[in-house]
Amino acid sequence: MTDHVSTHQAEDDARNEAILIYVDGKIVPKAMATVSVYDSGFMLGDGVWEGIRLYNGRWTFLDEHIDRLFEAAKAIDLQMHLTREQVISAVLDTQSANAMQTDAHARVMVTRGVKTRPFQNPRLSQQGPTMVIIMEHSRQKLPRPITLATVPHLRGLPMTQDPKLNSHSKLNCILACIAAQKAGADEALMLDVHGFVNTTNACNFFIVKKGAVWTSTGDYCMNGITRQKVIDLCRTNGIPVFERNFSLVDTYAADEAFLTGTFGAQTPVGLIDGRQIGTGQMGPMTMRLRALYKTLVGG
Repeated sequence: MTDHVSTHQAEDDARNEAILIYVDGKIVPKAMATVSVYDSGFMLGDGVWEGIRLYNGRWTFLDEHIDRLFEAAKAIDLQMHLTREQVISAVLDTQSANAMQTDAHARVMVTRGVKTRPFQNPRLSQQGPTMVIIMEHSRQKLPRPITLATVPHLRGLPMTQDPKLNSHSKLNCILACIAAQKAGADEALMLDVHGFVNTTNACNFFIVKKGAVWTSTGDYCMNGITRQKVIDLCRTNGIPVFERNFSLVDTYAADEAFLTGTFGAQTPVGLIDGRQIGTGQMGPMTMRLRALYKTLVGG
């Protein structure tokens, strides 16, 4: 298979060539949106980020995303130079500059900033953090359910690099994605350190079995905001939902599988390791949850 698709695949939009990007307090044209080669994010992947979606004039779950950004910054001992309110204002100012109303995606990135010398020690980052907001027009374009391949790359232990951390250091997930694509799939299904099904390289993972929704325990995956919203929607709508350990045997026998993430919301999975999941198309539970989620973000 060579026609790879992605959970982040968007329709082409010519307007994105003329977007304005926030860089450290200035909103500048795309061609001028640059950071130093000495920046900690470029040099070492030393930073944290959030992705947020604009639906009908509102940034979905904005407070929760900003909370997670500040929690991540504290976890890596990065002193934010702006308050929560100032970060939100920067997002809204960038939105206004781009005249965006709906179907837009923003990536808010904060690094430890420019280093005095090109080495690892964080004390060499003495100029304060760098903050960039890239905001694009984006509507998901998914021609078919995506395919997954299980890879040897694991979601690791918290004492190596905590999988809950939304950091710039994504090489483990990138290598997982490369392995999956070389196996002919779109994205990677990653296991945890005990061999249980965990997440993909980019999204949280769910299966549906006999009317119940299953996802991992959450111990080794990103603490996804969309993941939690799906769990909450199940609980408030009488849908059995379980956060549990489960294996590839359970997964291959699932009636449905789908992914959750800020960009794709709920993305159907048709094939895992060459095995068709259910009908291979979006199933009724995934459709129901997509409708409930759409109502949630629209309201």
